[in-house]
Amino acid sequence: MALTSPLQDDSINQAPLEIVSKLLSENTNLTTQEHENIIVAIAPLLENNHPPPDLCEFFCKHCRERPRSMVVIEVFTPVVQRILKHNMDFGKCPRLRLFTQEYILALNELNAGMEVVKKFIQSMHGPTGHCPHPRVLPNLVAVCLAAIYSCYEEFINSRDNSPSLKEIRNGCQQPCDRKPTLPLRLLHPSPDLVSQEATLSEARLKSVVVASSEIHVEVERTSTATPAPAASAGDDSEPSLIDCLMVSPACSTMSIELGPQADRTLACHVEILKLLSDYDDWRPSLASLLQPIPFPKEELKYVIQRFAEDPRQEVHSCLLSVRAGKDGWFQLYSPGGVACDDDGELFASMVHILMGSCYKTKKFLLSLAENKLGPCMLLALRGNQTMVEILCLMLEYNIIDNNDTQLQIISTLESTEVGKRMYEQLCDRQRELKELQRKGGPTRLTLPSKSTDADLARLLSSGSFGNLENLSLAFTNVTSACAEHLIKLPSLKQLNLWSTQFGDAGLRLLSEHLTMLQVLNLCETPVTDAGLLALSSMKSLCSLNMNSTKLSADTYEDLKAKLPNLKEVDVRYTEAW
Repeated sequence: MALTSPLQDDSINQAPLEIVSKLLSENTNLTTQEHENIIVAIAPLLENNHPPPDLCEFFCKHCRERPRSMVVIEVFTPVVQRILKHNMDFGKCPRLRLFTQEYILALNELNAGMEVVKKFIQSMHGPTGHCPHPRVLPNLVAVCLAAIYSCYEEFINSRDNSPSLKEIRNGCQQPCDRKPTLPLRLLHPSPDLVSQEATLSEARLKSVVVASSEIHVEVERTSTATPAPAASAGDDSEPSLIDCLMVSPACSTMSIELGPQADRTLACHVEILKLLSDYDDWRPSLASLLQPIPFPKEELKYVIQRFAEDPRQEVHSCLLSVRAGKDGWFQLYSPGGVACDDDGELFASMVHILMGSCYKTKKFLLSLAENKLGPCMLLALRGNQTMVEILCLMLEYNIIDNNDTQLQIISTLESTEVGKRMYEQLCDRQRELKELQRKGGPTRLTLPSKSTDADLARLLSSGSFGNLENLSLAFTNVTSACAEHLIKLPSLKQLNLWSTQFGDAGLRLLSEHLTMLQVLNLCETPVTDAGLLALSSMKSLCSLNMNSTKLSADTYEDLKAKLPNLKEVDVRYTEAW
């Protein structure tokens, strides 16, 4: 009746599934053949409906016990595909996620193993360059992260009294069914740490140690298995083990033994994350979803490398920390970071891609100087060209105030051939800069139409422009690249960029260096909200022309609130008009 009824109501197909689900929960002693017969019989009902929770458990059991059954391929595949395409929230239906996880593990048990899993991921993405189903990627990532988490849940749950994934799957959610919590202690390192650990290991039946360069976190299993008293609210003297598993600057190594099944689960789902990172259209969303996550050691390194190689700002910007006080992949892979195992090669490639984009700014350099100056100097000492360039820029933009630190940077640069060459070039530029900024020259300057970045650079290198207050580049062919020359004009107060190709990257650079600019014309330039928002730091602006740009109403309101001296504004032919 459910299959032939002309009524369009989800409950018509869902009702038989609920009945079957209830019957299966009451009859657990079924043979394997009976299992398969039931699955084949209800397969038509699953074409347009998600399986109920108890039915998901029934499917999970079949995947675990008979992963090579043809039912897995022929019946479960379309069901899992529908779940990944249409599910909106695994939090409301965790057994759907568990079923998807068990299905993927069953595919991995076939003779071809990961090749079958790879073909399944390809089928979910589709043959075109863009996946037509927006829910597939977040659902796949949720499945992978939950599976990875489950591999370490024995350690994580040692300080968390919530039911584990395994207990949810087995229906054990009562507090009395939970294992007693395991005490967690912080051991401060000392010269005799190795011998202390040996003594401690003899004194306990079993222990798991997470080693670190600053602290040592140890989970104890005593013979009495007495639960430790709960920590008082606000007492952060004993961090939870999830804080230790979350890669953080405190930890440099993590030694956790996994069982064979957990190893296979971890390897399978890490491989899926690697496959996901190979799709160009998925990489931006994947980067934001993994910014960053708790993850052990180096398994994600391939994925992070893919992010670091991607030229799109929306991808490689996710390497930075998501908020202040929380380390991102950029910090974790720096020399001395918990995830760094390659002497900083990946860190250097991250810096290179970030410096090649709009992050070539004072703010980024200041952050490096404050937090990563040591790693930068170490890599420059080893001849890394990107780091040599970073140190030169720090000197050029006067990022370093301390004279001793400046001398140490200079010594580092002069210790290698590439550093010595780039430092000599910096000295030449500094001499030219002094000549450029020397008082004298015109107060107003207009470049001919069709002039290029090279023409502007050639003109500014021809004499002194310390008095230049008004510069018009209107209707020229200059781009954001000319911003490096504009920021060297100390007296500039009026800048006309009307109908040029000057974009967001250049605007960010101007906003950090030309803080005394009073008049700025951006009419008919390709600037967007991303660059215009940076103008909020230019408090001296009193006239701003954003006619025919991609200015939004929200950004316009934000600029008006943050620029107190702004009196003349042109926003015609924009969204804010």
